Amino acid sequence: MLISCEIGEEQSLCSKLIEIPEIKNCLITFGSYDIVAEFVTDTSIEMNEIITSKIRKLQKIRSTITLRVTN
Repeated sequence: MLISCEIGEEQSLCSKLIEIPEIKNCLITFGSYDIVAEFVTDTSIEMNEIITSKIRKLQKIRSTITLRVTN
């Protein structure tokens, strides 16, 4: 997931994201997006739940783009 957040909130937001069990990696980036968060779920229903109830509800997030990867 690509995340754009409020200026200066990258570190604190990444710390909050990594506490979510499904998130496996969280990287701070420079450019159009501030954070790349990698998370793993077994179903698309679980993915939707993580996105809507855990990630997007965090304060300081301005926008997200989800990149769904399948094996």
